[in-house]
Amino acid sequence: MKQTWLILGASSAMARAFARNVASEGADVFLAGRDMDDLERMATDCKLRGADTAEALRFDCRKPAGFGTIYERLALQDGALNVAVFVGSMPEQSEIDADPSLIDATVMDSFTGPARFLQGFAPMMEARGSGTVVGVGSVAGDRGRIGNYVYGAAKAGFATYLAGLRNRLTRAGGHVVTVKPGFVDTAMTWGLPGLFLVASPDDVARDILKAVKKQRNTIYTPFFWRYIMLIITHIPEMIFKKMSV
Repeated sequence: MKQTWLILGASSAMARAFARNVASEGADVFLAGRDMDDLERMATDCKLRGADTAEALRFDCRKPAGFGTIYERLALQDGALNVAVFVGSMPEQSEIDADPSLIDATVMDSFTGPARFLQGFAPMMEARGSGTVVGVGSVAGDRGRIGNYVYGAAKAGFATYLAGLRNRLTRAGGHVVTVKPGFVDTAMTWGLPGLFLVASPDDVARDILKAVKKQRNTIYTPFFWRYIMLIITHIPEMIFKKMSV
C-alpha cells in the first residue's frame, strides 16, 4: 500500500532525520511547519532520496484555522495516511517561573495544539482503515521534576491523549506509537546543563521507524531510558522532592 507521511514540526532535527528515512523508502512526504524556505529545501532533498512526492505545507499549531488546508491536501492522497508529530517548545523552567504566561504557549505547542490537529485528522484515517500516528513526547512527562515540570506536564498530557487515540484508532485498523526520547542532540537541548547519554537525531529516527513497522505502542529512545525512568518514577516522594533532578 502506498504510504504518505505528514510530518508536523518538520524543521526539528529529529523530524529531518525521520523525513530522510521515510523518503528513502519511497513514501510521499509532506513537511509541515512555519519556515517555508527551510521546508522547501527539505522537500527537494526528500525527492532526491526517493520520495515520489515531497511538499512543504504551512503549519502553526497555535493557529488551528489553518489545519483545514492540510486536511484537504492529504485527502487527495491515495493509500495510507500517516502523521508524525515533532512539535513542541521547552522554555527554561526559570523563565516560566518569572513569567507564568509562558505556560499557555508551552502547553499549546507540546500538547493541545498537536492534539487538536490529530483530532481532526483521525476521521480521515478511520475512513481508510489504516495509517499510523507517531506522537513524540518526552521522558520528562513520566514524573514532575523541578527542572522542567511545566514542559513535563504538557508532555504527560500528550502521552495520555495518545493512549486514548490509540484505543480509538486500533478499532478502525490504525495505530498510534508514543515516543519518549531522553536527551537528544537538538536545538531544544543545546546549552542545557546536566545533560548525559545524549542521542543523535538519526538514531532516534531509526528507532521510531522500527517501532512503526513493529506496531509498538510506547517506546523509549534510546532504549535504556525505560530503565532510567523506571528508577526515577519509583523513588519515594518524600525523598524525590528533596532531589535536584
